Amino acid sequence: MRAYKTKMVERIELPDREEREANLEAAGYNVFNLDADDVYVDLLTDSGTGAMSDEQWAALLRGDEAYAGSESFQELEAAVRDVMGFEHVVPAHQGRGAENVLYGALVGEGDAVLNNTHFDTTRAHVANQGAEAVDCPANGAHDPDAAGDFKGNFSVERAREHVERVGAENVPVVVLTITNNSAAGQPVSVENTREAAAFADEIDATFVIDACRFAENAYFVREREPGYGDASIAAIAREQLGYADALVMSGKKEGLVNAGGFVAVADDDLFERAKQRAILYEGFPTYGGMAGRDLAAMAVGLREAVDLGRVRDRVEQVRDLGERLRDAGIPVYWPAGGHAVYVDAGDLLSGIPTERFPGQALVCELYREGGVRAVELGEFAFPGVDRPDLVRLALPRRTYDRDHVDHVVETLAAVRDRADAVTGLEVVDEPEMAELRHFSARLQPV
Repeated sequence: MRAYKTKMVERIELPDREEREANLEAAGYNVFNLDADDVYVDLLTDSGTGAMSDEQWAALLRGDEAYAGSESFQELEAAVRDVMGFEHVVPAHQGRGAENVLYGALVGEGDAVLNNTHFDTTRAHVANQGAEAVDCPANGAHDPDAAGDFKGNFSVERAREHVERVGAENVPVVVLTITNNSAAGQPVSVENTREAAAFADEIDATFVIDACRFAENAYFVREREPGYGDASIAAIAREQLGYADALVMSGKKEGLVNAGGFVAVADDDLFERAKQRAILYEGFPTYGGMAGRDLAAMAVGLREAVDLGRVRDRVEQVRDLGERLRDAGIPVYWPAGGHAVYVDAGDLLSGIPTERFPGQALVCELYREGGVRAVELGEFAFPGVDRPDLVRLALPRRTYDRDHVDHVVETLAAVRDRADAVTGLEVVDEPEMAELRHFSARLQPV
């Protein structure tokens, strides 16, 4: 049973097939370049694309727009303290702004940053500091068919091997991303969080949790980890986040807002360094690139994020899409994560070699067939990284209903039926930073 009802609607239309064909060509076969009005069901991302609650809309109207020391910032501080357990907060305009603030204060030339799996902007921010982004995924994390309740876990064994090669003095930061977006949104156990924190302490590194989807992760812990079956989402989240020295957060995910993010830290010295960097890149430390109304809405969203009914509805909708795709014979990464279903494009389009981007080819076919926009997270988005060619179908929160899910399933089934006729792609123009090429590169059919 859904945890909410609809109070506002938006009209959408499906362009005809000839128009979709022309749109793809004009976009350079990169769906980031499509106009949103030309998309029927938009599963490109769940970041900032969800629907806010009536309480959040009310908070927008009450926002305090003072440049310094606004009441809305104090509301956000209180929400972060109550929900996440951190006293010090530095707001930013979104998650990558928060990454710039935190990693710019912690990471330098020649360092290595260890992560269960770096996502694209995290990897790029580490590289931008002249450091190496090192993935330490658990066994089976990149196997769509491997069994496991917590395939998003951090491998302490792999991390220790890297530290032995480069020296602990060159590893200032250990990051745990929950859920693990680059490993198909798979959850991380509280036990593994505890182990990762102990490892970071052992090598005298700052332990950071990327908390973008902390409540969804807590829901999986409640479902799967012994000892947590009767615990509240709020209690699980507080315990798991409490092992970190710092948090980096995109409020556009589990803050349930359309803009915003923040860094939260426990250490006074790191707080001061983060504040000074925020002044340079984001804005004054009590607004950080956001309007007061956005701060106020995120304060409400953080409290709503840990409501069991809301997060159950969220995870179950994603799981339902995954189950229905499996029933239709579509190869998907299993079990489904908390925010998205990941289709194994390398399997579905097995005739296209990795160097011809089967994932991006599938993304284009989803739009061509049904006006559905998704995102490739394989060789095109992560060049040279050993990972499967996956396509992510990220469901915006509280946005689409059963009819939209039906359309997505029917679209994928239609693409599956003509998979042998789908051809690969080649890059014809790309930016200098390879870690971010999927946002703006242009391609053409081979």
